[in-house]
Amino acid sequence: MNTPAHIETPADKASIGWTLIFIAWLIATASTLGALFLGEVMGYTPCLLCWYQRIAMLPLVLVLAAGLFPFDARVVRYALPLALAGLGLALFHLALIAGWIPESIKPCQQGVPCSDVVVVWFGFVTIPLLSVMAFAAIAALLLITHIKGSK
Repeated sequence: MNTPAHIETPADKASIGWTLIFIAWLIATASTLGALFLGEVMGYTPCLLCWYQRIAMLPLVLVLAAGLFPFDARVVRYALPLALAGLGLALFHLALIAGWIPESIKPCQQGVPCSDVVVVWFGFVTIPLLSVMAFAAIAALLLITHIKGSK
């Protein structure tokens, strides 16, 4: 006996989209709270690139929340540029720590050096690596939402 394949309805697409945006919002919120915890509770002074990454992450919390209630898949067009900008900054920061960026173009000449590794978990996880993972996950979720919504 053949059973008909499930046809995805607009309500199904909206439900999947809402879930993906909600997960992206959770990641952005956890990242923002983590950055605030490290700075305000643990007393770590963020470098210039860390500040720029915070500037990209904090609005994601608000923009993604605004796209959830009521659900609006068009939030992707506002959140994705922020996530990609943050990802670019975080990748640059990671390359700086790895020593792949020449001295002449290092941005943090005053204040806290951007090439300093303050925290290392499990022997390899640094704050910029966490930032790369968070921005990449948010960007991927937003892209999946866009692709699912446009089919």
